[in-house]
Amino acid sequence: MRHWWYYLCQTAIRMGGSFFWQVRTVGLENVPRSGGALLAANHQSYLDPPLIGAYLPREMHFMARRTLFRNPLFGAIIGRLNAFAIERDTADVKGVKNAIERLQRGDLLLVFPEGTRTRDGTVGRMKAGIGILAERAAVPIVPVLIVGARDVWPKGAVFPRLGRISIVYGRPMAPEQIAGDGMRNAVVALKGELKGCRTVSS
Repeated sequence: MRHWWYYLCQTAIRMGGSFFWQVRTVGLENVPRSGGALLAANHQSYLDPPLIGAYLPREMHFMARRTLFRNPLFGAIIGRLNAFAIERDTADVKGVKNAIERLQRGDLLLVFPEGTRTRDGTVGRMKAGIGILAERAAVPIVPVLIVGARDVWPKGAVFPRLGRISIVYGRPMAPEQIAGDGMRNAVVALKGELKGCRTVSS
């Protein structure tokens, strides 16, 4: 069940997404309706977490770098939206334990295996840790491709601009299927699904 605050923010983001960026989605039926699962997405802009979660029929949790919680107000807002802090580029045992606990209790968790936002729009190399995380929590991995968000809000820009954004949710995968470049290949392959995208109403 979605908390009223989450539902309110989700509705506002959907309205904004439809009005400013004509957000289109495909494959929402691939996201498990219950139980723990990892959403593994490419990372194009600050818009990625709210937009990827806005169209789901259930609440989503996500990792956020610890520096985002330095502002008490912003930290409180994203915390109410199920974000939790993780120390990037370090062995953050506490953050990983938090992620596994959420997955094991049946939550949906968004991660960005690239580790940072793209500068040129391409899907970069993805870190192997996601497979270990999914294996320890015994949950499937759903590849997610977001396209257009980088054009709308490129790295280094202060504010977003108008444009079009598409989001594709792929079929769930087992941890062993993403060995090597398997995760990156699965996300890139979703570009072939863009022709099936539809405009999403608010």
